[in-house]
Amino acid sequence: MNAAANTNAAEAPLVEARGLTVRYGAKRAVDEVSFRIPKGRVVGLLGHNGAGKTTLMKAMVGLAPGEGSLQVLGLDPRRDRVRLLESVCYIPDVAILPRWARVQDLISLMSGLHPRFSADRARALLRRTSVGLADRVRTLSKGMVVQAHLALIAAIDARLMILDEPTLGLDVLSRKAFYEMLIDEWCDGERSVLISTHQVEEIESLLSDVLMLNEGKLVLSISLEDMDQRFVALSHDAAVADQMAAAHPLLKYRIQGGNAALFDGAPPEQVLALGKRMRPSLVDLFVALTRKPELDRTQF
Repeated sequence: MNAAANTNAAEAPLVEARGLTVRYGAKRAVDEVSFRIPKGRVVGLLGHNGAGKTTLMKAMVGLAPGEGSLQVLGLDPRRDRVRLLESVCYIPDVAILPRWARVQDLISLMSGLHPRFSADRARALLRRTSVGLADRVRTLSKGMVVQAHLALIAAIDARLMILDEPTLGLDVLSRKAFYEMLIDEWCDGERSVLISTHQVEEIESLLSDVLMLNEGKLVLSISLEDMDQRFVALSHDAAVADQMAAAHPLLKYRIQGGNAALFDGAPPEQVLALGKRMRPSLVDLFVALTRKPELDRTQF
């Protein structure tokens, strides 16, 4: 079930990809990907380094040409890029702010560059942080720079925000402050946000949906509500490990005080009786569906 599961079929999604492929030479960085993102969703884009996350995000804002079909806010990202960027906010993984500038200078610059930017809104968002209008970027910590960047981007009256590893390299308090601002000030039930991150555990509680890439292919597109219904995790004693393995789980792994197995769908009743059902973790599901040999956790 994809990320559009909870939307009215008659309502156009904010993003719709059908058979999208993006190539770099002979390599398919994004390989025939299809998904939908309705309004009002917080979508996590997960994948190992090199899985195609950044390429997919670039395609969505018209920076990477692709084959197949991709519509963002009903527009073609390449052909209609100027119109698209009036209603889409994007913070790439290499986003920087000019170190010489004062924060107030950046607000003035944005006021002249973007027709839907609100200087008053930016100042109100900055009041949630310790960043001052007179501060120069070069005097700010990395966490403060990221918060200032979010305040500037979130002050645009847009419908979709795309964030590529927005909190990379920040400490846990800075990451928490960033996501609190994002959820409190951006997510209003109408706008959607797509977040690429490696801090899966930290954002799982914020997400409504997840897209999972593995070597360019989309291996999962699902709401977290449906994920809890579809995937079954069972904790069990080591004595029944062989019987669990015989049922072919997606993943066998250790938990505190014992072992666990993760299944796609409910296993047979005799297998269910061998363990205790628990909520599957997004991290464990990520490992199961995108596992690389060096990350294999199936050996006890």
